[in-house]
Amino acid sequence: MNSPRPRLDPAVAETRRSVRDLLARALLEGVLAEGDLVLVALSGGPDSLALAAATAFEAPKGGLRAGAVVVDHALQAGSEAVATRASRQAAELGLAPVTVRRVAVGSDGGPEGAAREARHASIALVASDTGSPLVLFGHTLDDQAETVLLGLLRGSGPDSLSGMSPLVRRSAGPAYGRPFLGVRRHTTRQACVAAGIAPWHDPQNDDPAYARVRVRHTLLPVLERELGVGVPEALARTADQLREDSAALDHFAEELAEDVAEHSEAGISLSVPALAANPPALRQRLVRLAVESEFGVTLSRVQTLEVCRLVTDWSGQGPIDLPGVRASRDGDRVAFTAAS
Repeated sequence: MNSPRPRLDPAVAETRRSVRDLLARALLEGVLAEGDLVLVALSGGPDSLALAAATAFEAPKGGLRAGAVVVDHALQAGSEAVATRASRQAAELGLAPVTVRRVAVGSDGGPEGAAREARHASIALVASDTGSPLVLFGHTLDDQAETVLLGLLRGSGPDSLSGMSPLVRRSAGPAYGRPFLGVRRHTTRQACVAAGIAPWHDPQNDDPAYARVRVRHTLLPVLERELGVGVPEALARTADQLREDSAALDHFAEELAEDVAEHSEAGISLSVPALAANPPALRQRLVRLAVESEFGVTLSRVQTLEVCRLVTDWSGQGPIDLPGVRASRDGDRVAFTAAS
């Protein structure tokens, strides 16, 4: 008589299912094709290690190859040893190729922003070198909740409050996948325990000098204590809803742009009557879309509202100087030209 198969740990099952669903979507949408290499961005922490284990199991079942990229930011003592350990764990899980890259982190955008920029640039280079069209990141539902809450506290717009998307096609470089946006952080930790994998715990994740750490360890626990459990899930649902609404508005703006915009040698212009006839959300998107598509400049909300005053509150005021762009009212059009 055959012995019953051991019961799969629920945390391992959840992480595998999440990865399987994301890979199936990527195949369906043409991001991946059979035989492609999927890379896991691996730090050695519990989230990315659980992701590496789940991807190593699920990718071959979908006719895909799985590898990993480990980025050493060289910001902490012993970072090289941490990267080496993570790469060894990836190889033991069956991921191949496994690439380790050491990067120099600048100072622009603060320590977190500079590290993120250096990390993503390095990952994009590895993806290009290995021919990988998709990189997976281990961001969890908790990360999503923290992102939304930070956006709320900073007064950010809907793009920030929409949080991170599960699957993002990018104009340059590989697509980004985040299978664990519906998975709690404690689940990834349990998945590592069940798989017998020992993760590295980044001391910066407990450093209150970082706003995200204060939100994680102080603000969210207070909210759950005062409002009841389920705050992270509610914040993540908010991100999902805002992302859907924002995508719909972006779609309408792109359709309207064909009738509203006119291109010229000097730049691009938008019809004032058409802008005035649309709700503020669409008007502002049309302005941002025109500037970004023509000049590659992303306007802030304050800058966008100032340009929109040329439509809704114009009394003959002169041009508005934006980063690399000048906006001016010319009759019944708002014109955007490159700054001299």
